Amino acid sequence: MASATTAPPPPGNLKRIVAASLIGTTIEWYDFFLYGSAAALVFNKLFFPDSDPLVGTLLSFLTYAVGFAARPLGALVFGHYGDRLGRKKLLVLSLLLMGGATFAIGLLPTHATIGTAAPVLLTVLRLVQGFALGGEWGGAVLLVSEHGDARRRGFWASWPQTGAPAGQLLATGVLSLLTALLSDAAFGSWGWRIPFLLSGVLVIVGLWIRLSVDESPVFQQALAQAEARKADRTTDAEADAEKLPLVAVLRHHWRDVLVAMGARMAENISYYVITAFILVYATTSAGVSKQVALNAVLIASAVHFAVIPAWGALSDRIGRRPVYLMGAVGVGLWMFPFFSLIDTGGFGSLILAVTVGLVLHGAMYAPQAAFFSEMFATRMRYSGASIGAQFASVAAGAPAPLIATALLSDYGSSTPIALYVIAASLLTVVAVAAAQETRHRDLADVAPAAEADRAAAPAANARTL
Repeated sequence: MASATTAPPPPGNLKRIVAASLIGTTIEWYDFFLYGSAAALVFNKLFFPDSDPLVGTLLSFLTYAVGFAARPLGALVFGHYGDRLGRKKLLVLSLLLMGGATFAIGLLPTHATIGTAAPVLLTVLRLVQGFALGGEWGGAVLLVSEHGDARRRGFWASWPQTGAPAGQLLATGVLSLLTALLSDAAFGSWGWRIPFLLSGVLVIVGLWIRLSVDESPVFQQALAQAEARKADRTTDAEADAEKLPLVAVLRHHWRDVLVAMGARMAENISYYVITAFILVYATTSAGVSKQVALNAVLIASAVHFAVIPAWGALSDRIGRRPVYLMGAVGVGLWMFPFFSLIDTGGFGSLILAVTVGLVLHGAMYAPQAAFFSEMFATRMRYSGASIGAQFASVAAGAPAPLIATALLSDYGSSTPIALYVIAASLLTVVAVAAAQETRHRDLADVAPAAEADRAAAPAANARTL
């Protein structure tokens, strides 16, 4: 069905919804990325001091990857209840869990104080972070997508996506400031705790904003229709969605889940290589100080934040698939120049390498929110979008810094790492090329996407390349 059937909401209400989703996702990603940066900079010494530096870094990134392992569980649990109870309640819960875990990391004793219990507790808190983030992303993008103006859904839905670079910007900025103001000894002793404890203040602000917004009108409409159909269900899809959204997703949307997982590979892997692994590579192989590396990521993240809405707007004009494909191909082609620029050791070259990489990443990340939302029917949308996105993260973003560090350790060269990202780009190109264009779909349609496509006019859903 054409999205023109969905009337635009009042501009003020939509902007409030966007602001609530953006601020909430910024806080959640701040917490998540803060851990990644700390894992690259200090956790190897604080929690794995008996290992040599590179092995300590590998172990530190292993606890980082554990957070990704919990994200599919978060996707299943939050998706199930988000499709049954609504988006807003689950988003409040995810923010509380993430913020609480991050604040607790700031209070955590190190290996020098409590021995091996320290990395165990760190791993448990990382699992809580991953569980919360697994449910956060789907709810945040759906809340905006289902409130938003259908004609500009790609643009509006891309704003919660800017929470990732905003969180990265905030986390890197705080760490960069602290490393500039404090000596290495002071930062390693107590300074690293400050950004984690700051999360407690941010969560209070985020909760106040999230509690002030309304539930998704598309979900409320679908829930009312489900209640009216209880005595006379018309399709198996509706019955499945009301009983167990996961069953409905696997029965009616399994192809869309696979497409979403494939689409995530290049996007997820490239992002963590560019923003997390670079802190290891630039400091150990290129001889760049950690302050310079952090500043480069800081500047590039600001540009990343700015270009995501532009890519989202472009996806409204030419389609989700063409923009996504541009990003996947571009990231693959950029990998060898990316490492060559870093190897020069120059600050300007480092900024150029990371900035171009994140701009190309944005071409995938910006349309992703609308693209994934439009694949699934309303009563299984939270589950479908979350499962597709978060299950892929286990194979993509979770091991990316770990694999990259291991490749660097084994080969002493960036070439295998570049080939690793290129392989992921090829997989994403295949997945997105196999997908249907979704920008004309109506999110108020409760039928599975395949049924909606068969009922729609062929011209409205023609593939756009």
